[in-house]
Amino acid sequence: MGARKSISAQKLKAAKKQKAIAILRNCPTSPRKMRLVADMIRGVEINRALALLRYSKKEASVRLEKLLRSAIANWEAKNEGVRVEDTKLCVSEIYVDGGRMIKRIQPAPQGRAHRIRKRSNHVTLVVGKVEPENE
Repeated sequence: MGARKSISAQKLKAAKKQKAIAILRNCPTSPRKMRLVADMIRGVEINRALALLRYSKKEASVRLEKLLRSAIANWEAKNEGVRVEDTKLCVSEIYVDGGRMIKRIQPAPQGRAHRIRKRSNHVTLVVGKVEPENE
C-alpha cells in the first residue's frame, strides 16, 4: 500500500473511532410518532438528550432512551480508557425509516372489510464528538 493510501486509511479509521452506531429494528411504533421524538434529540448533547427522553410523555421516548444508552456503550467499547464524561458527545445523526407493516382486517358495515395497517419502524442513531466551530 502506498503512503498516500495508508495515510487516508488511518484518517478514516480515526474518524470511525469517534462515532458509534446503534440500530433498532422492527419497533412496533408508527414512524411518524417516532420521528417526533427523534427530532427532539437530534444534534443535542447526550446528557441533555437522556434527560429529554427520560421526562418525555411519549411512549417512543422509552425505546429511544434505551437505544441512546446502547450507542453510548458502543462508543465506550470502541474507545477503551476514555471516559464519556471527559468528551463532548452528541447525537450527530438520527433517522427513522419505515419497517414492515402487519396487515389486519376490521369488519365494516354491509359485509365489507377495511384494512388496518399496523406500522413499525427502524431507527438508526449515531453518537459522535462535538466538533469545535472555527470562528
